[in-house]
Amino acid sequence: MSINPIQFQRGLSLPDFLSQYGTEAQCESALEKVRWRDGFRCPQCGHDHCTVFRRGQQRLYQCSGCHHQTSLRVGTLFQASKLRLGTTSLRFALHGWQRP
Repeated sequence: MSINPIQFQRGLSLPDFLSQYGTEAQCESALEKVRWRDGFRCPQCGHDHCTVFRRGQQRLYQCSGCHHQTSLRVGTLFQASKLRLGTTSLRFALHGWQRP
């Protein structure tokens, strides 16, 4: 039986994780890079320019073409979570470190 390289890859230690994703801004930045690798793209019309603003704690992206508003969480597993991104990310990391 072959070894799955993903299953045995080296993970981040807790201090490393916190240094990379410890703040809400770091988590938002990381999610933005993963979600929009080539920059923002409107899910409604495909336009690539937007205005970024905050409503309370949430960062919203408004398309310059069709004025559709979206957030980093919409369409991701973070969408239904009421917790902050940093808390949710740490929760997933801690769950991933558990041994069966």
